[in-house]
Amino acid sequence: MNVDGDGAEHGNSEAEEPGWDVDPDDESGVAVVAAVGRQIKAWREAAGLRAGEFGAAIGYGEDLVYKVEGGRRIPRPEFLDRADEVLGAGGKLSAMKKDIAEVRYPKKVRDLAKLEAKAVELEAYGSRTPHGLLQTKEYAQALFEMRRPAYTQDEVELALAARMARQSILERSHAPALSFVQEEVMLRRPIGGRMVLRGQLERLLEVGKLRNVEIQVMPTDREDHAGVDGDIQLLKFGDGSAVGRSDGAFAARPVSDPKQIRILELRYGIIRAQALSPRESLAFIEQVLGET
Repeated sequence: MNVDGDGAEHGNSEAEEPGWDVDPDDESGVAVVAAVGRQIKAWREAAGLRAGEFGAAIGYGEDLVYKVEGGRRIPRPEFLDRADEVLGAGGKLSAMKKDIAEVRYPKKVRDLAKLEAKAVELEAYGSRTPHGLLQTKEYAQALFEMRRPAYTQDEVELALAARMARQSILERSHAPALSFVQEEVMLRRPIGGRMVLRGQLERLLEVGKLRNVEIQVMPTDREDHAGVDGDIQLLKFGDGSAVGRSDGAFAARPVSDPKQIRILELRYGIIRAQALSPRESLAFIEQVLGET
């Protein structure tokens, strides 16, 4: 894919990079993009530039300038930086890059990322694939590419970028306590091929050695298994509140009622007790890596 600047529209080319269109059903995203567009237009008009002149000055087509100013196109960071420089905005337009970066991704992904960013503790049991926070880029891409109905390549790239962006939680200075229980089968299924699987196993070993992370493996031969109803995820916050979801409880809807949270905590606690310990799990993953 040939991408340069905002949608590769340099030289008035009409080719546009995927993933920068505004979702009309995302009300908050639409509002942010529209506000940024109005600011750019106001600065342009104050500078006495027509849209075509402004586009030529920053290296973009006139049509894209109109789309950005009209709130119909999400400007790339490079667009905002060049606009800031040409219009003499003193950093005010460049400062909007953070807001724009957030609204590029689907609202449900942004909402999840915000919750994860606020959490002081995350607990997750996964029965099919490693948790999204643990996946390598190659593994996640393979997962998105095998979705049915099939994603377009544009959708794959956008979903992949959103998933990778969420992993910044692992780099926080005050990272939350993270606990994951993963099924043995996902350590052996060669999603994306043998080398992709090897990279994923190496990633689990790397993340599993972080002091705030515990990864446990649920062996396939366990006779007792409290996770047979499906995945569980719990996010706990500094004020004592929590939100959780489970495939096999409360119609798979997110819940925050303390009584419902306790049920999910009970299930997850039993799952952890039935799985290998964190130390045993890392040794097990190393063994599987050696066999892969």
